[in-house]
Amino acid sequence: MAKSPITESEITRAIVRYALKDLDEYSNVDVLIVGAGPSGMTAAYYLAKAGLKTLVIERRFSFGGGIGGAANHLPRIVVEYPASEILREVGVRLVEYSDGLFVIDPAEMIAKLATKSIDAGAKFLLGVHVDDVIYRDNPPRVAGVAIIWSTVQMAGVHTDPIFIEARAVVDATGHDAEVAAVASRKTPELGIVLRGEKSAFASTAEDLVVKYTGKVVEGLYVTGMAVAAVYGLPRMGPIFGSMLLSGRRVAELIINDLKGSV
Repeated sequence: MAKSPITESEITRAIVRYALKDLDEYSNVDVLIVGAGPSGMTAAYYLAKAGLKTLVIERRFSFGGGIGGAANHLPRIVVEYPASEILREVGVRLVEYSDGLFVIDPAEMIAKLATKSIDAGAKFLLGVHVDDVIYRDNPPRVAGVAIIWSTVQMAGVHTDPIFIEARAVVDATGHDAEVAAVASRKTPELGIVLRGEKSAFASTAEDLVVKYTGKVVEGLYVTGMAVAAVYGLPRMGPIFGSMLLSGRRVAELIINDLKGSV
C-alpha cells in the first residue's frame, strides 16, 4: 500500500510536539552554559560525561564562537600542550609546528567538540539570547536565566522571556561576559564588577585565564574570555589552549561543587 503524502500540519505537529518536550525537559538543569564557543563546548563535554544534566544555549544559529573566524579569517588556529591533549581526546588531528605548539583546522575543532559534547549527553539550543538572570537572596545567588529567541532580540521588539533554572550557570559568552554583565547591571546585590579585558599579552593571558576560571558569585561561573572581561586580564588572540583548559577547569569545579552538595 502506498504511503499517504506527508501533510503540512503533520510537519508542524511533529516539530511543536518535540520542541515543547525539549523546552519542558530542559527548563530545569544541573548546569546551564551560555555560549557554544571553545570553552563552553569543552565544559559541556566534561560536565555531561560526569552525568550532570547540561544545557548549552547559543545566540547564533551555529556552534563555534570565535573558532570559526580563525586568525583574521586565515583557516588555521593554534593550541599548545597540554591543551592539545583535550583535542586528542575528542579526535581532532594536530600538526606539530614546534615543540608543544600545534596547528589545527578550526572547522574540525568546532565539529568534533560539538559532536563529542552531544554524544556525552549535553543538549544544545541555538538562536537563544539571554535577557536576564534569575536572582535569589539569602544567600545572594544566580539561579538560572531568562531567555528570548535571538531573532526577537535582533528585531528590537519587547516580549517577556521564558525561564531556565539551573544549579550552576556558566558564562562562556566570550569578550563581553554577557551574563556577568547583565547580572552586574541589574542586580548590584551580587557585587559583580567587570574590569574589562586588557590588550594582548598571549603567554600571560594563557596562564591567567585558566587561573581565574571559576565561581564569580554563588551559582555563576565564568570560563574562557569571559574570565578576562570580569577580572581585567589580557587577551591572547588566535591561540586557543587556555579556552580548552578553562572549559575543563570550570567543569571540574562545578562537578566538585554540585556532586559534593548532593
